[in-house]
Amino acid sequence: MQQLLQPTKVWSRKIRVFHWLNVLAILTLIILGLFILNGKAFGVSQDGKILLKTIHTLAGYVFISNLLIRVLFGFIGKGYEKWGKTLAFNRGFSKDLSQHLKNPSKATKGHNPLGKLMITALYLFMLIQGVTGLVITGTDIYYPPFGQHFATSIAIDKSQIDQIKPYSKDNVDPQAYQAMRNFRAPFIKTHVFSFYALTILLLLHILAVMVMELKTRSSLVSAMFSGYKHLPKNSDDL
Repeated sequence: MQQLLQPTKVWSRKIRVFHWLNVLAILTLIILGLFILNGKAFGVSQDGKILLKTIHTLAGYVFISNLLIRVLFGFIGKGYEKWGKTLAFNRGFSKDLSQHLKNPSKATKGHNPLGKLMITALYLFMLIQGVTGLVITGTDIYYPPFGQHFATSIAIDKSQIDQIKPYSKDNVDPQAYQAMRNFRAPFIKTHVFSFYALTILLLLHILAVMVMELKTRSSLVSAMFSGYKHLPKNSDDL
């Protein structure tokens, strides 16, 4: 006999706003990032590249601000806003994972254990992208929060910091500039590899949501708009 499903409030407005703002910010960053990485292939001029990097940085500010607010609500929020209801490896996670693997089609109010593993990985790579991105933009187009520091570190005349511009050698100490470039190299490598890892994880996340939607019929997709899943009464409170 098919179980009767009932609407169950799961995702708060804060979570839903974070989710969709995060989707828009990441999509914007991915598109801009691909144009920046393949600037020569697209015939992007130097001024065009600076413009792309500027817009990419502004989108990055939205992304990291949204993420930091979510991190805060993970500690002070309620219900499924809290990290204990969101991330893997909390108390009892191994038991929940074992039970889920035995019955993977059973609906859960929050993320199931595999979903928690995915969310944990996504947050990890998003944080890596945010931190490395801030360092890169500070060494590239000298934007906050680190831009002033790096511009000062490479300036010949420290009183003329406003002369330090992207791709310009005016007032730039060549040795200090090279040292800055060497410092930023591992951040760029990490940012690029993390970008690919995050893109793959996002595609897997979307695929997993589609599969679980078909299996459980619990309105996983629409729940991120309405806040309500449609669940049987015996759904696990994970």
